[in-house]
Amino acid sequence: MFSRYRNLAVLVVVVAAQLILLAFQVRTNQDVTLLRVWTVTAVSPLAKGLEALRSGTVGLFESYFVLFGVNQQNVQLRTDLDRLKLENQFLRTELATADRAKALAVFQERSRSRTVAARVIGTGTGANSKVVFIDRGKQDGVQRGMPVITPDGIVGKVTFVFPGAAQVLLITDPTFAAGVISQKNRVPGTLKGLGRSQVQVDWVQNEVKVEEGEWFFTSGDDRVFPKGLPAGQAKVVKSGLTFKEIYLDPSGLLRGLEEVLVVLEGVHAAIPEGDLPPEGPVFVMNPAPPETARPAAPDAPTPERLAPLSTDADRLREKIRRIGEVQGVQFGSAGSRLPNFNMDPAQVSRPAQPLFVAPAKPPEAKSQPARTPALAATQP
Repeated sequence: MFSRYRNLAVLVVVVAAQLILLAFQVRTNQDVTLLRVWTVTAVSPLAKGLEALRSGTVGLFESYFVLFGVNQQNVQLRTDLDRLKLENQFLRTELATADRAKALAVFQERSRSRTVAARVIGTGTGANSKVVFIDRGKQDGVQRGMPVITPDGIVGKVTFVFPGAAQVLLITDPTFAAGVISQKNRVPGTLKGLGRSQVQVDWVQNEVKVEEGEWFFTSGDDRVFPKGLPAGQAKVVKSGLTFKEIYLDPSGLLRGLEEVLVVLEGVHAAIPEGDLPPEGPVFVMNPAPPETARPAAPDAPTPERLAPLSTDADRLREKIRRIGEVQGVQFGSAGSRLPNFNMDPAQVSRPAQPLFVAPAKPPEAKSQPARTPALAATQP
């Protein structure tokens, strides 16, 4: 074929050589030979493809080994995190145990009753069992029938005693009963277990007043629990057929049972006044400023009159006495008139002032006529 188209082939070779020579001599605006531009343009796509293939292969292997190392680090971090969680939970448990032990110690110091601390070591095996076992028994002075409490309230009573342990019947058991009394209205009742988290106060008449949120304390009538121990707060109060239906949240069981106190010798205590919970907030008050001496007013009340009154009857008696003093009535004297009991209470605390006071008569007024009856009637 070359011998047949020899002239044409030579022409093509010569033209191509001429173009190459021209491309080598001709330069672009950037002082680059045209031959170099053509060469770079022809080789660039191939070089890009080879570089993309190389970088993809190397990146895949690098990512594999890097991810493999990261996976191992993640496994190690998860292991460390689980270990730290267990240690944190253990420290929290130890702190809570220390707080409960401190609370028990403080309660033992402040309580006048003689108690012994115990730890709950087991529960009953029945499905509806409401008994627990503690690690104090006969050798520690624990006897059957002794009350079991916490700083928050009553828990139950000892039913069986063993040499190194004892069985405690919780207040939520249906067979449990204890005498209680309300804090605000002093309403007595009988605390009974219901077999669930709440307890009931029975034998309270519908006519008496018991409010929701009112606290109930042991009354000491059952001869088991000393008087003055918190039993729980009334959450439901409603009238029933004959007796009120009162349900309490037992305060001694709200924080769980781990450490308890067995009362060896109980001492009765007074029930707190008011309607605040047994452990209300503590307020710190500065001492009162010193009082400067000031002259007392002639009609200032005596310290006896400023003494606090304890009942409504005392307040009424003091009001009547003041009304008599203001109107000049002596109670119990013969011929004394009755005072005006409808007097304005705002005027009871100060003596009544005459509406009109006649001026004093001058010395030369002896010969003047007597005062008129109307003027005399205005004199006190």
